[in-house]
Amino acid sequence: MKRIILFAAILFSLTAMAQMPVITFDKTTHDFGKINEADGRVTTVFEFKNEGMVPLVLTNVRASCGCTTPKWTREPIEPGQTGTITVTYNPSGRPGRFQKTVTVTSNTEEATTRLYIKGEVIPKPAAPAVTYPVKMGPLSLNKNSLNFGVLIKREGGKMFSIEYANLTDQAIKVQLMTSNEHSYLKPLATLQNVQPGETGKFQFALQTLECPLWGPIEAKVYVVINDQPIYTDEYAITIKAELKEDFSKMTVEELQQAPIVEVKIPNLDTLKANKKYNARLTISNAGINPLAIRRIITSDETITITAPKAAIKGGRKTDINMLINTAGLESGNYSRMVTIITNDPKKSILKLSLNWVVE
Repeated sequence: MKRIILFAAILFSLTAMAQMPVITFDKTTHDFGKINEADGRVTTVFEFKNEGMVPLVLTNVRASCGCTTPKWTREPIEPGQTGTITVTYNPSGRPGRFQKTVTVTSNTEEATTRLYIKGEVIPKPAAPAVTYPVKMGPLSLNKNSLNFGVLIKREGGKMFSIEYANLTDQAIKVQLMTSNEHSYLKPLATLQNVQPGETGKFQFALQTLECPLWGPIEAKVYVVINDQPIYTDEYAITIKAELKEDFSKMTVEELQQAPIVEVKIPNLDTLKANKKYNARLTISNAGINPLAIRRIITSDETITITAPKAAIKGGRKTDINMLINTAGLESGNYSRMVTIITNDPKKSILKLSLNWVVE
């Protein structure tokens, strides 16, 4: 009796399955390959067939993101008949490779089927106004500043370039000007005639060994257009870098003989507002070879310090006059940073904090 019941159950199950629709696709993945973002939307069609014995109904077709739009046959598909799912992909603003999923829900035994589209979007060229956003009169530049970060002073310096374009309908003449103060910036071409629609590059060499400064530098190069010099920030290209000494080639013996910087900070205590105070900063050389004070930098004009021109011999020290101006300072605690740059290979950049109270 149990065998008869089991056989009947199996027979009923097989009969029920035979009465369900069966969906088959001509493909479940479509590769668009490389497509151009500028060409807009792309579309592919997935064709399917009902190989079951009862009508097939797609209850829902859902894409994995809003960039993919499906449209499908919504009427019941009779046994042996076909339907389609049209999938459109929008590449706008989506450069690079992509893979998207379309989930198909139907009245089949396996309720869901997944379709896939993939490809690679080639980005469209940026508009000239985006590529050259900096305006200098009729000339457009891709940028007006460069920051090289840390540079070691050595032969050859650093090459750099800035791109420009003439987006007007008139030919223009452009020229680069540097001041005597920033003569270590060397334009490679100082005069150029730029035709309408023409692009090009301003090229420079930053000759680090010719720069008299150590540490952070900021220099400006001015663009002169049609022989009309306008020396303002609007027509300036700003170059920034931090110049350091190259200690990497020093021998063990040279390192042993090297200068050693030591600094004694004055105790400023309490200062009165709107006064000028003189204090002494003591710099010692605990090494053997002379200690050169390359540069002293203060964080603002509250403190004025002049670096000594003469090097400090080994075992010697020197006092440096420091002027503190409390004009305009309200009552309270104050802290200012002083940076000392030397030829000490282990402490070439020394940062000190000076603190006081204004009453």
